[in-house]
Amino acid sequence: MAQDRAEPRSAAAPPSSQWRDLRVRTLSALVAGPVGLGLLWQGGIAWQVALLLLLILMLREWARLARALPLPVPLQFGLGLAYLLPAVSALIWLRDDPQSGLRNVLFVMLVVWASDIGAYCVGRLIGGKRLAPHISPGKTWSGAVGGIASAALVGLIASQIAPGGDAWRGIWVAVLLGVAAELGDLLESALKRQAGAKDSGQFLPGHGGLLDRLDGMLLAAPIAAMLALAAGKGMLLWQTMPLP
Repeated sequence: MAQDRAEPRSAAAPPSSQWRDLRVRTLSALVAGPVGLGLLWQGGIAWQVALLLLLILMLREWARLARALPLPVPLQFGLGLAYLLPAVSALIWLRDDPQSGLRNVLFVMLVVWASDIGAYCVGRLIGGKRLAPHISPGKTWSGAVGGIASAALVGLIASQIAPGGDAWRGIWVAVLLGVAAELGDLLESALKRQAGAKDSGQFLPGHGGLLDRLDGMLLAAPIAAMLALAAGKGMLLWQTMPLP
C-alpha cells in the first residue's frame, strides 16, 4: 500500500505538484485492478498460479532490497519467505471457501484499496504532522486517519449490502484490516530506507514495484484469514450468521 508518498504539502509547494503522479497511478490502477478482479472471480488454478507468480516476482524484489541487510543470503531468503508467504497462502486459503471465499477476498482487497486511496487523498489535501518521519517522510497523521476512515466506510457499506451483516462488526473488522495495511506500508518503507531505495522496483508505473503496491495486503491478508478461521467456514468477515 502506498499512502501519501510525497512530502507533506507546504506553503511554498504549488498545489499541482501534490498530484503530479496521480494520472500515472490512476492509469496503472485501471489496468492492474480489472486483471486482479478477473483472476479473483475465476478462482481455482488461475488464482493460485497468479498468486504464486506474484510470490516469485516479489521475492525477486525482496532479494534486491535485502542485499543491504547484514545477513547471509540463505537467511535473507528465509526472511523473505516469512514476510511474503503468509499473505499468499492466506489469499489462496480464503478464496478456496466455495460459499464466502470470493466475497471475503474482495472485501479485503476493497478495504486495502480504500485505505490506500483515502490516505493518499487526505494526506495530499491536508498534510500536517508527519506520521513516521524517520521511516517514510511523506506519510502524515492526516493521511493515516483518512485511510482508516475510508476502510471503515467500506466495512459499513459491506454490512448493509450482504444478508446477515452487522454494521459494528463490519466497521471494526475493516478498521483492523486498514490499520494492518498501513502498518504493512510502514514496514516496507522501513525496509526500503534500510536498503537506500526509493521503490522496490519499477513493475507498475506510478506505483513502483509489486512490494510497493501490495505491502498493505501482506499484513492484512493473514489477519483476515485468522478472522475467517475463527468465524467458521461459510462466514463472511462482516457477518454474525453464516450464509444460507
